[in-house]
Amino acid sequence: MNFDEIIERRGTHSAKWDLMEPLYGVPADDGISMWVADMDFRPPACIQDALQGMLDHGIYGYYGDDTSYRAAIVWWMQNRHGWTVDPAHIFTTHGLVNGTSMCVDAFSGPGEGVVLFTPVYHAFAKVIKAAGRKVVECPLVNNDGRYEMDFDAYDALMTGNEKIVVLCSPHNPGGRVWSRDELQGVADFARRHDLVLVSDEIHHDLVMPERNHIAMANIDGVQDRLVMMTATTKTFNIAGAHSGNVIISDDSLRDRFAGRMMAMGMSPNSFGIVMAEAAYSPEGAAWVDALVAYLDGNRRLFDDAINAIPGLKSMPLEATYLAWVDFADTGMSAEEFTRRVEKTAHIAANHGPTFGTGGESFLRFNLATPRARVQDAVDRLQSAFSDLQ
Repeated sequence: MNFDEIIERRGTHSAKWDLMEPLYGVPADDGISMWVADMDFRPPACIQDALQGMLDHGIYGYYGDDTSYRAAIVWWMQNRHGWTVDPAHIFTTHGLVNGTSMCVDAFSGPGEGVVLFTPVYHAFAKVIKAAGRKVVECPLVNNDGRYEMDFDAYDALMTGNEKIVVLCSPHNPGGRVWSRDELQGVADFARRHDLVLVSDEIHHDLVMPERNHIAMANIDGVQDRLVMMTATTKTFNIAGAHSGNVIISDDSLRDRFAGRMMAMGMSPNSFGIVMAEAAYSPEGAAWVDALVAYLDGNRRLFDDAINAIPGLKSMPLEATYLAWVDFADTGMSAEEFTRRVEKTAHIAANHGPTFGTGGESFLRFNLATPRARVQDAVDRLQSAFSDLQ
């Protein structure tokens, strides 16, 4: 595994690289793409070998007997997360944005509320609004560069029309690994307001070495209302497989979700299943350990350089590979600091306001790229904001 290898992705139908110029105005020839959350690394050899096996066989029919695939998921969750999963509780969706939309469809009705702790992954609000539901924002508290929850304030915002709360754990874009007490607080909040709790844990394998992710399924008193969402796609950089898992232990919730899956005529993609089974293996685990160590190095490089620029503050990254940078203390408008990043530094980063309330002064930068490119990016940012130094 060589995470330092520069792999040219321009002209390969890469959303991250080929849409950088039309969406952000960042020149394709010398721009650095740091927006879409996929990595510029090849997945581990075990995944490539599994795909080669399919290619060598040469027949791509309907997938049947997913016993070994489910067993791989059970093995991974038990060994990497201390979470015991019943294989009968696993649904496979077309990624976790699709999984979220299926939950919205199954557990709420038109006009009803879905609670988000904002700022948070922008696709949640998009699918909620598109489904004719109401986004109910519960703003996170930015306590000196660390997101925290204020359940007293959130209780006051509830009207009784809310049916679902979606948690992003670990948090995207803030990079928080929620503590056991915080997770228990979310579970208690869901119970107080009779909400189905959807826990999106797609980043749960990408946790910095000194941190420990706790699966919501291991929190007390939540199983009767919990929907867990996990995937191989973020961990192993196979997002194009559009494969994710919705895991529901409660019989009633599982029946409701199964009914919507049946009504939509949904079945999984065989390529995604084959890649996931290969990934959830000892070889895949060793690759993830090496990846996290590399991402930790990128994080340290980026944070040290960004925090040295007066007025910029990179939120301490406990998980994910997504740096959340606050430009508030520059005194600049969002238009001005974004212009400097895009037009002067030639870097495409996600705009903070798309993540909801609390994101107004931020940009999100993807650090899952070779270290030389991260160094190039911070050099450009230091130059773009050199008048502040």
